[in-house]
Amino acid sequence: MPETVLQSDQLTKIYKSADRELTVLDHVSFSAEQGTSLSIIGPSGSGKTTLLGLCAGLDVPSSGTVSLMGFKLNAMDEDDRAYVRNQYVGFVFQNFQLLPTLTALENVMVPLELRGERNVEPKAKELLERVGLKDRIHHFPTQLSGGEQQRVAMARAFITSPKILFADEPTGNLDEENAGAITNLLFGMNREEKTTLILVTHNLELAQKTERILQMKGGKLVSEKIVNPA
Repeated sequence: MPETVLQSDQLTKIYKSADRELTVLDHVSFSAEQGTSLSIIGPSGSGKTTLLGLCAGLDVPSSGTVSLMGFKLNAMDEDDRAYVRNQYVGFVFQNFQLLPTLTALENVMVPLELRGERNVEPKAKELLERVGLKDRIHHFPTQLSGGEQQRVAMARAFITSPKILFADEPTGNLDEENAGAITNLLFGMNREEKTTLILVTHNLELAQKTERILQMKGGKLVSEKIVNPA
């Protein structure tokens, strides 16, 4: 039976300002097994990105629990959660989040360097070649197109051989042609590496490439659908 790599139970997030409370996530529970893919869809403000942030340990819930790779994130401080992310998690964001003062190659090397690993350049070069950027490795982010920057971000996400990949609107800032290429890369590399994929998107066509779709509305999980059985 596949290992459960992510378990969220009754996740709730409430923001307080002055004399009012805003519930952006309301008792959301779901799980994901190793090597599976699921997408989280819903309108803006439905809680998708908040849910992803809690599941990845980027934020802490007001109530409820998250277990990631067997680690209870709620019981950990920020340093310990950062350690878990660095060991097991990859990220791909809508706005790429590359470091502007580093070349493509240097950006990809960062996660392994943060682990204290040495001689990481060959692996970074291999990944950049795999995403089609063999001739762009010494370019800085400002010298790359949006599609090329997202390819760098993909290589960076996969360099640690993550167990789970969180992708937040990965094609949101790309034109149709680049979006298609990034989608193919994302799902292709995900299959090859047997990574669990948690995808947040507005794009129903993209969501339908995953095995399951979770529908969010008003901070609640309102439906779950199996689209492509594993």
